[in-house]
Amino acid sequence: MALTFPSAPPPALREFGYWMHRYRRVWRGTVVVSVVNPLLFLAAMGVGLGKLVDHGGSGYLHGASYLTFFAPGLLAAAAMQNAFVDSAGPAFQSARKRGNYRAAAATPMRPADVFAGHLLFMAFRIAISALAFVIVIVATGAVPWRHSPLLLPAALLTGLAFAAPIAAWAITVTQFARINGVFRFVLMPLYMFSGTFYSTEQLPGWLRSVIECTPLYHGIQLCRELALGTATPAATGVHIGYLVAMTTAGFLLGRRTYTRYLHS
Repeated sequence: MALTFPSAPPPALREFGYWMHRYRRVWRGTVVVSVVNPLLFLAAMGVGLGKLVDHGGSGYLHGASYLTFFAPGLLAAAAMQNAFVDSAGPAFQSARKRGNYRAAAATPMRPADVFAGHLLFMAFRIAISALAFVIVIVATGAVPWRHSPLLLPAALLTGLAFAAPIAAWAITVTQFARINGVFRFVLMPLYMFSGTFYSTEQLPGWLRSVIECTPLYHGIQLCRELALGTATPAATGVHIGYLVAMTTAGFLLGRRTYTRYLHS
């Protein structure tokens, strides 16, 4: 009788397992950046400033409280920030001469598998951070529980729309200062002007047209419309289509850049 052995897991899952092994040792240090900071910001802006905004009765909130308006926007913005933290720096460091990407590429594992496995871990990190955020905003009454189930996949898709292209780019970077520059001059302006804190309807038409071309805008609008219960099939389809296109483009680009730079 022939003996049969279980097949080995796909290469991408082995790379994912490596990152999970590392994460089990350092997860406590990531809680502050991924969860605590956004929640403190939610309390300060949504509750503190929110009382002043609600007292003024802004028409741009469409009858919602500022906390209800602000919370889903911050959820999407936090997903973007977490995606950057878990993709840019780790991909840059892992691609250095003594990095784990180089070690993995020296095995039968393909660079595309290395990228896919790491991207799976990024998705995991974005998802658990978003889950903690969703639980808090539902528990505090910022968002009705009946509107919450779709917030997690919306936040995850928003994060992946950043994580995939950023990782695909970060592996090509030779100086860490460039990564800091992208955070300061790209991500922070998106954070401030994509509608996280206020409705983009208040902005000039030309600026609003520019903002509507950014992935964070679509992530914020998707999360906010789902949270407020104002989502329509047409608008939701546009937001999801944009974010899926960004994720797909980043994944395809990453397969090329990882193959090019890990085989060089």
